[in-house]
Amino acid sequence: MTDVLGEVRAHLRTHFARAGISSEPDAASVTFLGTEPIDVLRFGPDGEGVVHHVSLGCSRHPMTDPADIAADPVRGPRAEVTVALRGTSPVGLARSVAVLAATPAVEGLVLAPDALVDLGSPLWGGAPFTAFLLGRSEIGDVALPGPHDPVAVLSAIPITATEAAWVRLKGAEAMREAWRTDGVDVSDPTRKASAPS
Repeated sequence: MTDVLGEVRAHLRTHFARAGISSEPDAASVTFLGTEPIDVLRFGPDGEGVVHHVSLGCSRHPMTDPADIAADPVRGPRAEVTVALRGTSPVGLARSVAVLAATPAVEGLVLAPDALVDLGSPLWGGAPFTAFLLGRSEIGDVALPGPHDPVAVLSAIPITATEAAWVRLKGAEAMREAWRTDGVDVSDPTRKASAPS
C-alpha cells in the first residue's frame, strides 16, 4: 500500500532543503468532526523572510464527491495547498489552511488552479482576507506509483472579499495581472486590497 502522505512529506523536505531550509518543519494538527486529521507544516523562513505553510492530509484520498459510493479509492486528482507569507505566522492561519485542505472531504470540492475558495471569515485574527485563490506553486507535483495520480501542491493566496468578487467577475488571471500591474506583494500579510479597474 502506498504511503501517500509519507511520499508528500519527503517531497516537501527535498524541495525546501534545495531552497536552503534544512530544518524539520513545525507542525500543527487540526481535526474536523467526521474527517481525518490535517497537518499544517511550517517551513522557514527562507532567505527572503517568507514562511511556507503546507497542508498534509488533503492528498490522503483522491478528491471526489463524498456522496459518491462508487468513487475510485485510488485514482483521481490529489492535492495539498501552500500559503507563503512574510514574517511571523499569524495566529489562526494554520486552522484556515487546514479548513481549505479539508474542503474536498467535507464539501466535495476539487482543488485546482484558479479555484476560489471563500471561507467567509477572516483567515487569521484581524486579517482583511476571507478567501483563497489557488494557483500553481513552485513545488513540483509529487509522483506516486501507478495507478495513483500525482499530488499537485497548489499555492493558496489570501484575498479580500472585494478581490474575491473581482475574481468571480473577471477571472483569476485578471486578478493576477492586476497584482502585477500594481506591484502587489501577495506574500505580505499586511498588504492592502488591490482595487482593479
